[in-house]
Amino acid sequence: MLPPSTQPRLPSTAHKPTSEVRQTPIVQYAFLLIAAVLTVYSLKVLDDVLLPLLFSALFTLLLLPISRWLEGRGVPRILAIIMCLLLMALLFAGIILGFASQLTQFKSELPKLQEKLFQVFHQFQDWASQRFGIDPISDEELKQSTMKSLKKDSGSYLNTTFKTTSAVVSNLLQVPIYIFCFLYYRDHLRQFMFRFVSPDKRTTVLNTVDNIQTVVQAYISGLFKVIVVVAILNGIGLLALQVKFAIFFAIFASVLAVIPYIGIMIGASVPAIITLVETGSPLHAAAVVGVFAIVQFLEGNFITPMITGSQVSINPMAAIIALVLGAELWGTPGMILSIPLIAVVKVILDASKITEPWGFLLGDIAEGEDNIKSVAGGEPGFFTRLWHRIKGQES
Repeated sequence: MLPPSTQPRLPSTAHKPTSEVRQTPIVQYAFLLIAAVLTVYSLKVLDDVLLPLLFSALFTLLLLPISRWLEGRGVPRILAIIMCLLLMALLFAGIILGFASQLTQFKSELPKLQEKLFQVFHQFQDWASQRFGIDPISDEELKQSTMKSLKKDSGSYLNTTFKTTSAVVSNLLQVPIYIFCFLYYRDHLRQFMFRFVSPDKRTTVLNTVDNIQTVVQAYISGLFKVIVVVAILNGIGLLALQVKFAIFFAIFASVLAVIPYIGIMIGASVPAIITLVETGSPLHAAAVVGVFAIVQFLEGNFITPMITGSQVSINPMAAIIALVLGAELWGTPGMILSIPLIAVVKVILDASKITEPWGFLLGDIAEGEDNIKSVAGGEPGFFTRLWHRIKGQES
């Protein structure tokens, strides 16, 4: 019998599983802050690239149902997309031509308005001289100071105007190209997106994409309808007050409604100042502001909720913060994009249970309004019941 083997045992090469490295909350928050700063910096630096893409994406979602309808009627996809782009071009051309005709009439009245503005300025100077002893400024001194400031800043004005014009033209040329590509390659883009998602979660992703499309379409189409209704109401009010260029100012203020909260203020200030110069009556100018205030109240509480419904349910606080951030990041285009982008962010946040509370925070108060009867144990007051009846809610 052979002796037992005396070969020494070799140490096991299997490694024990290493414990998972856990980061402290401070480190996690630090990485999150760094990522947020880098994201904001990238958005700011790449604005010339991102703005045309974002506007193209919004218009793509708006034109997508029309393209699908045409394709369902047997129209080839390329031809259907070209027809959608021509329809959009005709719409914008009509708006521009309408503004141009009104602007031409307004331009012919500018010399008269300038003379009346000087008269109002002289009256104000006489009042300030009698009241506070301030020496009045002559027309010659005013013209010289104006010419000096223009000569001093003319270079920067020309440079800014050239850059702005070139950027606008470049973006306008890029937008239809991007829209064509988004519409033509939409199936390919969807398949590309699904490759990042496991098969069991593709239904959830598809529902989220459909919700985003519904929200954006409801916002843009509803915005056009609101502009038309607000323009009609503004026109009726201004015509009743016999304001010069009432139709122009009505359309001008309604188009500025694409900039929430701030646009209507700008749209009301210009006709109010011109009415004050034209008539010399502060009460008449205040009445013009009153017309825009009433229309704004009707638009915010009745017109927009009836047209858009609950599709874009962003509370005013979140909308104002998004508006300020959009203006700080991208200027006026950022203000226009702020509301649809924050609505898209809300849809994405609502799609996950982890981020759903943040989506709830962005939502309208009606989504999480406390039940007064059950919480407070009492009945709502008279004004609360009246307000709910006006808004069509159950008391």
